[in-house]
Amino acid sequence: MNNEVRLKKIYKKLFENYGEQKWWPADSKLECAIGAVLTQNTSWQNVEKAIINIKSVMEITVENLSAISANELSLLIRPSGFYRQKAERIKRVIEFINTRYEGKIDKMEDDNILDLRRGLLSINGIGPETADCIVLYAAKKPVFVIDKYTYRLLYRHGFVERETSYQEMQDLFTDNLDNEQVLFGEYHALIVEVGKNHCKKRAACEGCPVNFDTHKFSFEII
Repeated sequence: MNNEVRLKKIYKKLFENYGEQKWWPADSKLECAIGAVLTQNTSWQNVEKAIINIKSVMEITVENLSAISANELSLLIRPSGFYRQKAERIKRVIEFINTRYEGKIDKMEDDNILDLRRGLLSINGIGPETADCIVLYAAKKPVFVIDKYTYRLLYRHGFVERETSYQEMQDLFTDNLDNEQVLFGEYHALIVEVGKNHCKKRAACEGCPVNFDTHKFSFEII
């Protein structure tokens, strides 16, 4: 099977097994963008705790996040880890929204996808994965998010070598799938789900919905 056929078959198996994921889990586009920063180097459970803390004292709006100090914000998001750095990054994202979109995150959807992504990547502390989460889930634009789970799946199934770039992995999806925001979001979410259950740091292939596919170094710790 070529890469296109394999990737589509994996998606089909994941969808049949886990169903529609309806990602990103957030009440607003801004909450989604903030969550993308908070989830850096931590679990989603810790992100939820941080979001709950913020909501306990204020509504998540551009105005409120502009007004709160980075120090105050860092105390609220402490459960997410690296909270001082993340507070600064969130403040920079808010400044970006204020400067570029007049404080209205909805205006992101009117921006060119390449310009939006380039702008987000210019923010100190915002890398490709975080930027693409914001582009895909907050701005609703078709870009494929690459994370540790995606890398593990691609490597263990022989799509990529151990040393491969973010762009190479992203191109693998965009070159072989329809350029659709909903599809990319669902596929990414499904990969996260199978990653949490099976494609962990040490693979647990038994019962995995994609164990029909050719494996490569299945149990190597990565």
